[in-house]
Amino acid sequence: MTPSQISSGLSAPFGAAALLGQNGAIALLLTLFMAVTSSSSAELIAVSSILTFDVYKTYFVPKATPQQLIFISHVMICVFGVIMAAFACLWHGIGIDLGWLFLVMGLIIGGAVFPAAFAICWKGQTKAGAISGCLVGLAAGLIAWLVEAQVYYGELTIATTGASYPTLAGNMAAVLTGLVVSLVVSLIKPDDFDWSITRAINAPTTSSHSPVADTPLTDSERSSHIAEPQEEKDMSTSSPPVEPASLPTVIEEDREENEDKLFLEDPRNLKRAFLIALVTSSTLTAIMLFILPMPMFFTEYVFSQGFFTAWIVISFLWVFFALGICGLLPVWETRAFWGKLGGAMFGGLRK
Repeated sequence: MTPSQISSGLSAPFGAAALLGQNGAIALLLTLFMAVTSSSSAELIAVSSILTFDVYKTYFVPKATPQQLIFISHVMICVFGVIMAAFACLWHGIGIDLGWLFLVMGLIIGGAVFPAAFAICWKGQTKAGAISGCLVGLAAGLIAWLVEAQVYYGELTIATTGASYPTLAGNMAAVLTGLVVSLVVSLIKPDDFDWSITRAINAPTTSSHSPVADTPLTDSERSSHIAEPQEEKDMSTSSPPVEPASLPTVIEEDREENEDKLFLEDPRNLKRAFLIALVTSSTLTAIMLFILPMPMFFTEYVFSQGFFTAWIVISFLWVFFALGICGLLPVWETRAFWGKLGGAMFGGLRK
């Protein structure tokens, strides 16, 4: 493989073809197709929702009807799809590959790392601190990136701007500048955000499954009930509707919701979960960012065959471990639900 092929993301296809031949290439093509369409679908829906509700409805037509919002969301999906395709053709035409995009993407979004983290972890951060941290961090990252490429290599090209040292300088400048600026601006006049506002976002106002209390009907409501078509009344009398609260899926959802509520209301459980997350994330960060790569980088270590074999074995074990935790364990934990669901489905088929 040439460096250009590796940077274009063709290592996996070469590996699949070498191990499994044409069948391996076909299998990887199907996997990539599903991954790309899934991520593209999520991006289309996310951008369409932002442009429709946060831009169009908020600033242009605050009283937009549901039909108008649906139409605009469809239009935005088409617009963003065309923009994504145009950018993809543009990057390919001028010789920019996936490796260059991945390296440069960090310095473009690096300035927002700490402002975004402070937005959910620090009640003292202000709106001005978050915005200024993102923008100044972006500017610092771009400047450090281009200056380092010019000084180190003497020219600004796709190859030099995609090299390791310029992108490292840009990433570090963006992340650290965003941290400093967001802290300084927020500490000048700290905010005092009330976290109960965010905790109450999804708090139900009324139970969606409990029957409504007996209240007198108004004249319009009473007339609407009287004006129901006779055939609908006949259907309702012949087959009484099933109460939503008695459905197995609703009962299971209510049980899980009550369990989550009890867990969140117990500070000991929250503190224990916080400590586990803190220790785990700190350990993995130290191993993956410092303990393993830094000694090899500074000593310019070249993998021996035994070390490389161990590295590959650990990588495979890590993948299978992640598959078990993220893919298989949730299915096992909900085995009772799947048993009930399968029984209900086959029972319905037998009837």
